[in-house]
Parts: sequence; C-alpha cells; structure tokens
Amino acid sequence: MRTSIATVSLSGTLTEKLTAAARAGFDGVEIFENDLLASPLAPREIRARCADLGLTVDLYQPMRDIEAVPAELFARNLRRARHKFGLMRELGADTVLVCSGVDPEAVDDDALAAEHLCELADLAQDFGIRVAYEALAWGRHVSTYDHAWRIVEAAGHPALGTCLDSFHILSRGSDPRGIEDIPGEKIFFLQLADAPLPAMDVLQWSRHHRCFPGQGGFDVAGLVRHVLRTGYAGPLSLEVFNDVFRQAEAAPTAVDARRSLLALREEMGTAEAKQPPAPLSSAPLTATPVIPAPVVPTGFAFAELVTADAEPLTGLLGALGFARTARHRSKPVDLWQQGEARILVNTGAVVRRDGAQLAAVGLESPDPGGAAGRAEALLAPVLPRRRAPEDAPLDAVAAPDGTELFFCGAGRDARHGDWRADFEDVGQPPAAPGVRRIDHLALTQPWHHFDEAVLFHRSVLGLDAEDSVDVADPYGLQRSRAVSNPDGTVRIALTVGAAPTDDTVHAQHIAFATDDVVAAARRFRDAGAPLLPIPVNYYDDLAARYEFADGELETYRELGILYDRDEAGGSLRHCYTRTVGRVFFELLQRDGGHRGYGARNAPVRLAAQHAVRTASALGGG
Repeated sequence: MRTSIATVSLSGTLTEKLTAAARAGFDGVEIFENDLLASPLAPREIRARCADLGLTVDLYQPMRDIEAVPAELFARNLRRARHKFGLMRELGADTVLVCSGVDPEAVDDDALAAEHLCELADLAQDFGIRVAYEALAWGRHVSTYDHAWRIVEAAGHPALGTCLDSFHILSRGSDPRGIEDIPGEKIFFLQLADAPLPAMDVLQWSRHHRCFPGQGGFDVAGLVRHVLRTGYAGPLSLEVFNDVFRQAEAAPTAVDARRSLLALREEMGTAEAKQPPAPLSSAPLTATPVIPAPVVPTGFAFAELVTADAEPLTGLLGALGFARTARHRSKPVDLWQQGEARILVNTGAVVRRDGAQLAAVGLESPDPGGAAGRAEALLAPVLPRRRAPEDAPLDAVAAPDGTELFFCGAGRDARHGDWRADFEDVGQPPAAPGVRRIDHLALTQPWHHFDEAVLFHRSVLGLDAEDSVDVADPYGLQRSRAVSNPDGTVRIALTVGAAPTDDTVHAQHIAFATDDVVAAARRFRDAGAPLLPIPVNYYDDLAARYEFADGELETYRELGILYDRDEAGGSLRHCYTRTVGRVFFELLQRDGGHRGYGARNAPVRLAAQHAVRTASALGGG
C-alpha cells in the first residue's frame, strides 16, 4: 500500500518537512493548513516541489466546525470552503478532511449535519474534490466513527465519505470491528497514530502525546486489518501530534515514522499468517516489502567502553574481579573478562569531553547476517567498518542514541561474527566468576529519541517492551522503559531524564549478575574501591516495610546494598560503584524469579549520585 505522513508530524518549515518525508521513502503527504499558511511558497509552487520529490498531496486538512450550525454561520462556512477548494486545486489535493464540530453554536441534529455535509460535498464536487468527514474524539455532538458514518450514509453523496483515525477510535474505547460494516469505497482516508495509555483529558492527550504505531499501547494493527477488510485501497497515513516530534529534527523523525509503518505492516502480515481472516482488499499486504524475520539476540557478547584514560575504568574493573585477558591485534582495545561478562576498553576512539562512555554493544545472535539484514530493511543506519583484512566481518548498525550495535556469532565455533578471533591472549586467565554475566545495560536517550529508541529495539531487534516507569530524580523526573528477550538474557533499560544538562542524568551503567551480592560487594570494598553510599534513612524505611534475618539489614547498610521485593516474593539486592566519566557499574543478585530493575530504589540511587557529584565538585572527594 502507499504510505503518507501529515506535515504536522514533523518539525521545521514545510519545505524541510517535504524533503524529510521524501527521503524517508513516503509516497505522499497530508498538508496541514498551518504549514501552508506559514510557507513563503504559493500553492502551485508547493505542488511543483512535491512533484519534484516524488510526493503526492493526499489530503488537505483540516476544515473545522462546518456542519449543524445556524444558517448564517453555515453560509460563511460555504464561502470559506469555496476559497479553500480553489486553493486545493492549485495545490493538487483532491481530498479535504472535515472534522466533526466543536463550535458552541452547533446543534445536536444528525439530519441537519447530513444536509450541511451534502451541500459541502456538492460544492467540493464542482472542484473535483472529495470530503472526508472525521469524528473527533472530543467532538461536541459527533465523537465516534460509527456516528460519523451514519451521518455520511444519510447524506448519500458520492463526494462525501469518512476518514478513520486510529487515535480517535481507540482513545474512546470504540470497537473497531464495526468498521467492517462500512463500504471500503466510502472510507476516503485512514490516519494512524498510537499513544500511551495515561489518564488525562482526551484533547490534551491527542494534541501532545500521540506517537507512531508501535510506540504506544493501542492495537493499531488490529484496527488497520478491520479497515482493509472493507476493501479500502487508500494510503496508510500517519497523523501524529507530539510536542517532542515538533522540536526534533525532521529527517530522523521521518525515518522513524516510515519504520513504524514497515513494522506495522509486518505485524499485520504475521497475524494474517497465524490466523487467516476474512478476505482482505486486493492489494495490501502482498505489496509490503519483504523484511527478514526477527532474529532475537540471545545474550550480550560484550559492552565496549571508550575512554582517553583507561586507569580509572580498569581500576574499577579490577576491583570488581575482572581480569585483562586479551588485546585486539590491531587496535588499542583490551578485553576484560569475568565469567561470561566481557568488557572492552577502547583507548583509541574519539571520546567526548565528559569522559568514559558506553559506545558499543555486542549482541550474540543465532544469525548475525539475518539480524543485520532485518536492521537494514527497517532503515537502521548501517555502520561502515574500518578493519584490517584479517579482522572478523562484524555487521553493525547505529541505535537512535548513537550506540553501535554489533551482531556477533554465539560461541567461538560461529562461522560468522566471531569477534573474539580478533583478540590475542595476554596470558592472564579470566578471574573466578564472582560476576557471572552482564545482567542488563541502562542507556540514557536524548530526550527527543526516547519513543524512537523503544520502537527501534522492538522492531529491529525483536525485543519485548515493558511498561513505562516514571522515576523521581532530585531535579525532575526520569522516564524509563525496559526492553528484553523472553528469557531475560538480554535486558536494556532505556531512560530519558527531565534535566538534560545534568551529568548524572546522562550516566550510563552496566549491571553485572552475581550469585552473592554481599560477597561481591565485600570483595570490591576490600580492594579499596568505594561503593555508592546510601542514606541511613533508606534502611530505616526498609526496616518498616520488610522483615529481615538478624544482622541482614545491618549488612546492607554497611555495604550500601539496596533491596526490593516483587509481588510474587522474588527479591533483588543490588549496589553501585562511583561514576567514572558517564559510566558506573551495578552488582545485583536476583532470587525467586525477580525480573525488575529496582525502580523503587532508583530515586535513592539518583539522590546519592547527585550528593557524591556535588561533594566532588566542592573538593570533598
């Protein structure tokens, strides 16, 4: 099917929006009226620009408060519509979106609404234009798609149809199965948006918090499948009102939008394959580009830290029990290992001013080539590699935050992506595994890439997304959402902070799994490395909430270990190192099937990190 995007979904000037949409691979655009009004280009020039870019103008929107109003006001509406239809003819748009009215003067009279829309369609037909009537979720008298359809059906005009919008339908909890009762030829346009599921006024929700399909909680794919069963043959179009998208760069937002439609179409096709439905319309899914099947990563091969000064990092790793076991044959990269946890320390890469950072992640994959092919098909930036002829042929893509993701073969016998073949042993065996493996990574996202990052990790990597969590930081809120594979061997916590200038907010961390966090914490402390100090008040609260064995809570207080328990009785014990550059480490022990990340403890950890940073800045160590 053809794809389209509303210009309101992107930031910048109209020219910038059109360029971004075309480069992302969209076939057409919806021109939002405000974008046209603010453009220095005349409608004919915009039409020519779209043609040069290979874009069609699929919709002009919106016309508001047209129907079921007093006669004098309706006469003014027709005069306004005549002018807009002439403009649309110059623009090359043949469909106009008419929203259900919110005017206080509008009356609750379906017959009058049908009469007015019929007159509007008569006028539109003279200009070769169709009218698509849409029910706004907050419409004064018409707020559901089935109500809007009844009015369109009563009007019975060939130039009048309906526009279906997934947000307006799903935000009200309407049953989308009724869409199949609408003839496909009377669905003039389909607009798609997802959204999280907060409790707020629906207008505020719509105007500020929509997102692309796959980034929220709506079953957009299910709705689209109902639409396609009607025989609808128009484009899949995105109309997303989002404050973040309006401020972010248009080009990457357009790519993310296009990726969301590719993933949506794949989801629809997968559902069809599992359970054949009633016949779909003639075109839709067979025209979908072939996307390689998901290849879900099975573990972390490595995490790569870059730094100009390796000593602070390697001192922490040594205290944690890691040993330097190998060095890259041709690059200044050392491999530090303990159990199945592997950390690369790279001193040859360009490092940001704020010091050490997590720059790359190796993901173990049963099919590295297939994983890379899927990533490329879903528009992930493929990274060129400068490598010596003997280096392993690793495929890599960039995540939205710039982190490099390498697809690695699982095990030394892997025929493709065996990254360890590039390293030579330095004679030091891996340390005895107090740390068993990397439990999870926490990656702080730029504020305008958070939703994009969630969609990227879900669609490109095939990871499952958990619910979003808000965490109180001393200077605002952090929003976090974890993605993981089914067995939890790959976990990534994606976080965005409300204080983007704060160093602690932007810190990344690597969490190491251990079977005995108390012993691991003691070894670390005895090696002369300090753990993050936790306020005494925290342990007073723990004593009020839980019962502990004799001496247990005192041990946690001594070592700075935090504790959490889930509803099923699983427990999490964890502690943190100090931060080096942008990186710190976590030691954790999971018992009883606990799968969380200690969200309850995060505000305490963040406050403690702020206190340490402030003391350090004041010379207090």
